[in-house]
Amino acid sequence: MSTLLEIKSSVLRQVQVCPSFRRRTEEEPASGSADPPEPTAGAWKPGDGVEFFAQMRLILKKGEGRQGLPCPEVLLRSSSPAPAEPVDPSRGLRTLSQEEVDMLYEEALYTVLHRAGTMGPDQVDDEEALLSYLQQVFGTGPEEHAAAVERVKKAKAPTYALKVSVMRAKNLLAKDPNGFSDPYCMLGILPASGAVREPSPHKEQRFSFRKGSKRGGPLPAKCIQVTEVKSSTLNPVWKEHFLFEIEDVGTDQLHLDIWDHDDDVSLVEACRKLNEVIGLKGVSRYFKQIVKSARANGTAGPTEDHTDDFLGCLNIPVREVPVAGEDRWFKLEPRSSASRVQGDCQLILKLITTQRDTNMSQRGRSGFLSYLLLLNRLLQFEHRAEEPNSSSWRGELSGPAATVLCLHGAQSNLSALQLAVLHWQVSSRHHQTRTLDYGYLLGLLEDLQAHWEEAGSLPQEQEEGLADSFSAFSEFGLQLLRQLRDYFPATNSTAVYRLELLLKCLGKLQLFQPSFEICPFETELNMDIAAALKRGNREWFDKLLNTQSPREQPGPQRLAGLIKLADTIYEDLQSCYGIYASLFHSIIKVDFFTLTFRQLERLVAEEAWVLTEELSPKMTLEVALGLFELYLTLADIQRFWSSIPGRDSRSLALAGIHAPFLPAVKLWLQVLRDQTKWRLQGAVDVDTDLCEAALFYTELLRKKVDAQPGAAGEAVSEPLCVVLNDVELLRKAAGQALRGLAWPEGAAGLEGTLPRPLLSCTQALDEDLQREARTVTAHLTSKMVGDVRKYVQHVSLSPDSIQNEEAVAPLLKYLDEKLALLNASLVKENLNRVLEALWELLLQAILQALGANRDVSADFYGRFHFTLEALVNFFHAEGQGLPLESLRDGSYKRLEEELRLHQCSTRECIEQYYLDKLKQRSMEHNRFGRLSVRCHYEAAEQRLAVEVLHAADLLPLDANGLSDPFVIVELGPPHLFPLVRSQRTQVKSRTLHPVYDELFYFSVPAEACRRRGACVLFTVMDHDWLSTNDFAGEAALGLGSVGGVARPQVGGSARASQPVTLHLRRPRAQVRSALRMLEGRPNKEAQEFVKRLRELEKYMEADP
Repeated sequence: MSTLLEIKSSVLRQVQVCPSFRRRTEEEPASGSADPPEPTAGAWKPGDGVEFFAQMRLILKKGEGRQGLPCPEVLLRSSSPAPAEPVDPSRGLRTLSQEEVDMLYEEALYTVLHRAGTMGPDQVDDEEALLSYLQQVFGTGPEEHAAAVERVKKAKAPTYALKVSVMRAKNLLAKDPNGFSDPYCMLGILPASGAVREPSPHKEQRFSFRKGSKRGGPLPAKCIQVTEVKSSTLNPVWKEHFLFEIEDVGTDQLHLDIWDHDDDVSLVEACRKLNEVIGLKGVSRYFKQIVKSARANGTAGPTEDHTDDFLGCLNIPVREVPVAGEDRWFKLEPRSSASRVQGDCQLILKLITTQRDTNMSQRGRSGFLSYLLLLNRLLQFEHRAEEPNSSSWRGELSGPAATVLCLHGAQSNLSALQLAVLHWQVSSRHHQTRTLDYGYLLGLLEDLQAHWEEAGSLPQEQEEGLADSFSAFSEFGLQLLRQLRDYFPATNSTAVYRLELLLKCLGKLQLFQPSFEICPFETELNMDIAAALKRGNREWFDKLLNTQSPREQPGPQRLAGLIKLADTIYEDLQSCYGIYASLFHSIIKVDFFTLTFRQLERLVAEEAWVLTEELSPKMTLEVALGLFELYLTLADIQRFWSSIPGRDSRSLALAGIHAPFLPAVKLWLQVLRDQTKWRLQGAVDVDTDLCEAALFYTELLRKKVDAQPGAAGEAVSEPLCVVLNDVELLRKAAGQALRGLAWPEGAAGLEGTLPRPLLSCTQALDEDLQREARTVTAHLTSKMVGDVRKYVQHVSLSPDSIQNEEAVAPLLKYLDEKLALLNASLVKENLNRVLEALWELLLQAILQALGANRDVSADFYGRFHFTLEALVNFFHAEGQGLPLESLRDGSYKRLEEELRLHQCSTRECIEQYYLDKLKQRSMEHNRFGRLSVRCHYEAAEQRLAVEVLHAADLLPLDANGLSDPFVIVELGPPHLFPLVRSQRTQVKSRTLHPVYDELFYFSVPAEACRRRGACVLFTVMDHDWLSTNDFAGEAALGLGSVGGVARPQVGGSARASQPVTLHLRRPRAQVRSALRMLEGRPNKEAQEFVKRLRELEKYMEADP
């Protein structure tokens, strides 16, 4: 190897410093008569070839990565944290005065101290823990906190109310003769004691079932509420909403009855007459007595003729309503043990406050505003506990914070839409003061959108606040997009993901534009985004231009900077196309790549035009090289646009940019021509010697190993591994050396850069070394043949009593030991060669073992099938070894087919024989001719009709160049049609295109025709009068596709079905493989089937 490398180095030195032999012979006669011409000033001399080609390599190397469109996986090279985004404390919500902070503190304490309802499993039910948390949030001292808590405890308790939404019921009892009911609900608040509560003289008047102090006084209609009647249904839908004031949260309960309406009296009118109801005793039948009494005093007639039927009731203690409310199906309960009820009722319950004794409430501050301020305070406190520079916080609130907000939102009667609006307003403003995760903000917008579609409107003041938050966030987002490359670099996958989420947030804002009465955007948001991107592109370009190629610099210095600028723009355009373009187009429908390309291409073209005009009068070789490099980059930019489908480069500013570069390119090509000639001549002079030296080296290595005596029983020869590695390394080094003698490398592919003699020599050398490597590989694996056959024989001779894993274990252990040695001794290419050769060796050994064992049990073949799959997994090695495609090809397919057929029963093999015939396709459709038939099944007669129409282009099998063809029609497999005999057409004399038009019937059930492998087999024979008939061809038609088999024939005559043209063929290998399996089976059915087929094969001749 060292000798070869020295040869290469010496050749390169000769090419670099010496002219070729041909040039020396041409120049020597003239050397004595005339002096050589003086080179032009600044021109490269022959000895300067190293410097010239080194510069060319650097220029062309840049173009290697500019072939084709960029791949996002290549551009995204870093997963480090994204750059920090700008924050501004002034963009958040306004700072509260101390008085407002105190009022908000009081509001939060009041919320906790007067909480009502049942706490959820994720909420904090410890009052002291909640108060302590609020003390930390507001930063109050112990004494100040204790005094504030004491003031709030002395304040008047809030007035509670229960919001009830009666949504629907299901599976109610049918009470009417038509099998349905006419259900309606009556609901109200009852004290837990079961008696009607009389109002206290010291309290404000509240909803109750009685009004006044006398027990027998009239009842107000507002004590109970009634839904509409839903006629003729067992699954009524009401969606009606009610509000009930609560006297005592701890003892009051909601009572609801469902009744079947049985007369025409309006329930609303009945409720208006409730104040005429007197003398009620007990609560158990309170609601029904009210209805009956109201109707008795109404106009509907006698009560006994209009008695409503009870369908079920509910009793829900108010204290059991969850703090956050609940939307739940309640199972209806009976009124007594004698009642029969069924079904469920869906209610939405929420416990709220209607009057609160706090300063914020007294000053008219709504619950919406107080919740906004409280949420902002808690969010700032919770985020402060995170890492100082963390931008991935997703707004996860602690248990106490979430509990306080849930309590306040419920007590303030805030809807789901209002809560979504508040969380978005506060979080979006907070994000502009301290960065949050955009995924969290996107989730808030999605939640807001979902509730907006359900509710659809807000009070004007709240909608204006939401519009302002949208405007502020979009303005912040546009500011980031102007500096897209700084905050979301294309090489940073984390930053690109944040950009994607930001664009999705802005896209969500666009969806809200048609929904606002007061639109927050003066123009379409995507137009604002496009304008921001254009402005950002211009600012980025101007910054690069002032840094790399200021206009006040001299032309040559500006040229170097402009080259860097053009390279940077090309890389940026790759990022725009590969990363940014798909995001902007798919999310907000902005064509970011076209916008950016057009703008940057025009700007760089303008700078190039100005600079080339300035440098043209001062053209030198150094300037020409720089202009050539700049031209290549500009051409790459133009080519990049053209490589995108549907783009036309004729409209670009760079379309005619080649014109000012022509003088520089002409001068550069003149130098390139001379240098290339010298170098190519040197390469051709030494290519033959280099190839011969490489082959001679490999022969010496192999002969040396063959001469050494091998160790007894040694299956893996370490010297052979060394030889194999040397051959592979030599092949790579020789190819690299030969390619290195030509120039330019990789400019247009290998074939375009090497002269034809050098190219053919390189290809021949590679083929010779590949063949040498295969020879050494075969020599290496041949030492393992005996061991492999021994272990495969062990698998075949293992008794059925041992497990498959135990039988194959010695073989796998042997392979593991040998391949471990090979893996340590061979390079990857050689290891793959050895694995492929060893895999083929194993397959052949298993095939030989199967051929040597006939008439064995199915377990024998099952064991070898297990062995084959175990070997596949072993050689694949979870993707580290040979690919599965190469393992399961060639001999593997033949072996797998053999094992599968061996495991089949005789009838399954026969069915497989016919299935293979159905799958077989003629490779040459017209070689054996065609046969037209028509088949259908007549379900009424339970028979199959087969019509042989005509044949064409049959083989001439007689001496006169014609045939006497006839067709044998039979059904198969035989065990499906045991009583059906074959039929045949008449003989058509002396023709290759016979017309039969003969119809045959086979009495067979349709079920048999649907079985696996069922088919009609057409065999065309040539009738001979004095000798045996000749086989002309055969074709098979599956019965499953015949009309009337799968389903009865519908419409028209069955014989009107379309004819089928079948291409005749002769049995191929895959058909005969099933036949070979049957030959080895001793049972009578298999032997009879084989015997019948052998009789047919007597008439078959070899394929013409």
